[in-house]
Amino acid sequence: MNRDELLALLKPEMAKIDEAMAEDLAGIVDPTLHKIIHHGIFNGGKRVRPLLMLLAANLCGGQRTSDAYRLAMSFEYLHAASLLHDDVIDHAEQRRGKPSANTIWGNSNVILAGDYLHTRSMTIAGTVGSPEILAVIGKATASMVEAEFLQAKTVAEIDRSVDNYFAVLAGKTGALISSPCEVGALYAGADENQRQALHDYGQALGLAFQVIDDLLDYQGDPAKTGKAVGNDFQEGKMTLPLLHALDQAEDADRTLLLDLLAASPEKRKEEIATAHAIIEANNGFSHARDKAESLVDEACAALRIFPDNEAKMTLLGLGRYVLTRQK
Repeated sequence: MNRDELLALLKPEMAKIDEAMAEDLAGIVDPTLHKIIHHGIFNGGKRVRPLLMLLAANLCGGQRTSDAYRLAMSFEYLHAASLLHDDVIDHAEQRRGKPSANTIWGNSNVILAGDYLHTRSMTIAGTVGSPEILAVIGKATASMVEAEFLQAKTVAEIDRSVDNYFAVLAGKTGALISSPCEVGALYAGADENQRQALHDYGQALGLAFQVIDDLLDYQGDPAKTGKAVGNDFQEGKMTLPLLHALDQAEDADRTLLLDLLAASPEKRKEEIATAHAIIEANNGFSHARDKAESLVDEACAALRIFPDNEAKMTLLGLGRYVLTRQK
């Protein structure tokens, strides 16, 4: 299944998820809150997380009922809430090529809007789902918050640990990819082996997704990614291409990179081309690409216990899509 076939197959489901969210959010009374949330949710995005929940449920014999769509959209709410909060934390000025919500409505309003979406997500999970489903989502949310603290620590300490890097990824991205897969299994009444397999698929897929995101930060087209090249390096984030370069570089280049990481964001912005060249020379980008491919292979291998059907083929296709995405 190629990229175009995959997107054509998923497009009707994406539209149904959007319809469910629009109906649910129509009841918001405050006009500013409604504008911020509409901006945060309907400003692009492929609805990957709700789609994963629906596909995982299908894979385990579940049906796409109206309640299934409502439960699925709770993951888009969580994702949107995390992006709204991230943009405040990172002082971001753009999101998907458009002004970020915090630049339009201010930090306080955007934080509150993110809180609203988080609360709404938990409310849906607790009413449409079950206590076990709510526990999975709550655990994923806690992991995301702890990962933010760990990432801040790695930036402050210029932490070169690859283990810590993947721990941040597992919390920030992996948890919000694995949890809809696991919840889909729970919603469909899957057995423990199926639930674990889908969790493992989602965790590996989430890690691969973020590694590709780290590559796009250095190599992506700003017109497609919606953010400036080298944004992560400017913020001092320890991503896999950079970590590999620090491990492999000669002393002079390693010292230069470390000096830049200890410098101001403005200085790092000026020297992004220098950092890019050092990373390239030390195979940081190719190493990260190889790791992403290995993680996708790991994700796809987790689905071997399931019989071949459309849901499985689509999940496998999503794995390959992660490796080819450009934004």
